Amino acid sequence: MINISEVLETNKMIEQENLDVRTITMGISLLDCASENLSQTCQNIYNKITTLARDLVTTGEQISREFGVPIVNKRISITPLAIVGSSCCKSTKDYVELAKTLDKAARVVGVNFIGGFSAVVSKGMTSSDELLIRSIPEAMACTERLCSSVNVGSTKTGINMDAVRLMGDVILETAEMTKEYDSLGCAKLVVLCNAPDDNPFMAGAFHGVSETDAIINVGVSGPGVVKYVLEHLPENTDFEVLCETIKKTAFKITRVGQLVAQEASRRLNVPFGIIDLSLAPTPAIGDSVADILKCIGLEQAGAPGTTAALALLNDQVKKGGVMASSYVGGLSGAFIPVSEDQGMIDAVNAGALTIEKLEAMTCVCSVGLDMIAIPGDTKATTISGIIADEAAIGMVNQKTTAVRIIPVIGKKVGDIVEFGGLLGYAPIMPVNTFDCSVFVNRKGRIPAPIHSFKN
Repeated sequence: MINISEVLETNKMIEQENLDVRTITMGISLLDCASENLSQTCQNIYNKITTLARDLVTTGEQISREFGVPIVNKRISITPLAIVGSSCCKSTKDYVELAKTLDKAARVVGVNFIGGFSAVVSKGMTSSDELLIRSIPEAMACTERLCSSVNVGSTKTGINMDAVRLMGDVILETAEMTKEYDSLGCAKLVVLCNAPDDNPFMAGAFHGVSETDAIINVGVSGPGVVKYVLEHLPENTDFEVLCETIKKTAFKITRVGQLVAQEASRRLNVPFGIIDLSLAPTPAIGDSVADILKCIGLEQAGAPGTTAALALLNDQVKKGGVMASSYVGGLSGAFIPVSEDQGMIDAVNAGALTIEKLEAMTCVCSVGLDMIAIPGDTKATTISGIIADEAAIGMVNQKTTAVRIIPVIGKKVGDIVEFGGLLGYAPIMPVNTFDCSVFVNRKGRIPAPIHSFKN
């Protein structure tokens, strides 16, 4: 049983070490909102979201005040919209209308973001899926709080290379349509492999079709807490003590999230879903996954040993967290976004960290290539090749991987781009410019790996 004394025990973590609950995310099924009439579907969606989520923000704020736990974001995830809009959307403009409706509903209930402008196309694309995907650039350009995701592969189905190729074009078009804001639309767009149905984090959150009508999922975060305890260990601490320290810290962090999740569930009268254990950094000094890696013994993130150190960290976070909550899900690991982590930015500027090294790190961490700014003149096929590489890592290793990459129009290697807020800032990183277009332009899908056959 969790009680308030467990939260009081973490006061130092909150006040000095940047511990927070990163998000309370309400998942909402919109399956019953579908109709053959676009206006009616828009109205159904708006009514359901503004009814179920009307108290989400105020409830989060009340819990934060009463328990003294910062709750940074309140968000909504919805059923992948390509499913909901399949009967009423006959053009990309129709999907843009649904996007505007979602943005309006998010604004009215006061959430930071709403995720689920999504399509799951790991094996093939329906006409509705393709319409939604092609509408993404305009949808991202005309909304503020909407996030989009496309799942292009899975261990069970392989990788849909037609979708991968299309997403290279879509990302570049999104960058172009939001270039007045340093191509910010791409920061709200992610391409995934093995996307989970219960992820509370943006931009990849959507409410899977296997979920109930509404659910509360919570994402906790505490890189600063882990860094604090590790930097107080002697330099010659052995691996056993190091791992135990991380596990115990992850346990305490997760208990706070569990309390918040249960309390939000009770007050909103919505079932509790999962706790996502992910260590999600912010641009704040000290709230950095890269700094944890330095505490483990690296001069900079990207040095030899980085992948091993990250694997250790990710595993111990999971082991500590699963002992603190009966329901762990989502992504649950360590995020390595460049623009949102000051330590990662420092490593890039020092020449220690490249896209290729980040790709290697994604083999063992929670997600993938995240919030990476690249030159605006990067070819669409190059972006598709990067997506294919990352999807292959996820497919073969039976894990979630993702690409949230931002070709910043008008910027070149060495420039700096400011996104603001939790999105931070980033140096423009070089990409490998050797051509992959013949590979990317092959039609069809890459088959599932042999070890996907489990039956």
